[in-house]
Amino acid sequence: MKRRDFLKTAMVTGTAGGASVLAAPAIANATLNLKLVGAFPKGFPGVGTSAERLGKRIEALSDGKISIKYYGGGELVPPFETFSAVSSGTADIGHNAPYYQVGKIRSTMYFTALPFGLDAVELSGWLRHGGGQEFWDEAYAPHSVKPFYVGSSGAQAGGWFKKPIQSLDDLVGLKMRIAGLGGDILRKVGATTVVTPPPEIYSALQSGVVDAAEFVGPWNDLALGLYKIAPYYHMPAFHEPGPGLEMIVNQNTYENLSPWLKEVFAQAATAQAEETTAEFRYHNTIALSTLVERGAVLSSFPPEVIDAIGGAAREVIADYPNGDAMCEKIHSSYMAYVKACSLYGSRMEGQLYQDRAQVWSA
Repeated sequence: MKRRDFLKTAMVTGTAGGASVLAAPAIANATLNLKLVGAFPKGFPGVGTSAERLGKRIEALSDGKISIKYYGGGELVPPFETFSAVSSGTADIGHNAPYYQVGKIRSTMYFTALPFGLDAVELSGWLRHGGGQEFWDEAYAPHSVKPFYVGSSGAQAGGWFKKPIQSLDDLVGLKMRIAGLGGDILRKVGATTVVTPPPEIYSALQSGVVDAAEFVGPWNDLALGLYKIAPYYHMPAFHEPGPGLEMIVNQNTYENLSPWLKEVFAQAATAQAEETTAEFRYHNTIALSTLVERGAVLSSFPPEVIDAIGGAAREVIADYPNGDAMCEKIHSSYMAYVKACSLYGSRMEGQLYQDRAQVWSA
């Protein structure tokens, strides 16, 4: 055997004259066979397709030393059981939104999105350079899971409304489909909130179960056809300015990889993060024009409404870490960066977008 081929084989099997350390995942013909489970339906734009691409990317970068069987949401385990499947070893890899396991790991909100928090680029920066990844690793370690950031859907839309939100009074008594901390905040200003699975949002709006609903952004919202029932499209969202997506790897599987294959996972995650974020930004841009052509009425939330939900958000977020040791450890780091980003963003990208609109709308 040539020296190069021998070293390559040793890196996969973990041997160089010793016993293999890859006892956990099954090996067939020097190929590591792994299961990847997604939280989103197979083929669903942006998130389902990203999970499948992630698996293929790992295979390609591993030079065929890893083979991945991909299961979409609900195929091997229920969509919201992705984290548990990876933690238990039922699956080796997962593609997920971190806050789907907020019931067991409260700190996952920081790695996904906080209202009026970090956008996609800022979140990536905090994770990579501000200590966020170390917090994330620590939060997941007791569950035998290693997390990686794999991109974002970008700034989400505030939602579809049957009547426009022109004042705070329009929120009082409003029934809205919205999840997470966004729901907590709206309840503080008088709205009623419910959580409806994506396939049921259209029928809930149509039947009057809800008066308004948020989902993701123009690309995914267009597919649901919500504009046909609730044409007033308020954007951006206050509750998810740039929600993160994750690749999670069973810790035993990960630790038994060679240094080369660990780097394969890291580089695959980095590449997928760039592709996912760019894909969402491009398709959201195109889809918004289509929605306008089909009758969507675009609007921002009025300053009075932002003031009210902003005050409620400060209360909710200030209370959020209380009683959870991991959240208390993370909170000051995250919020310090949010405040720094607020200054920078208002002077840079925020002003840039205003200037650009002024030039090209003339």
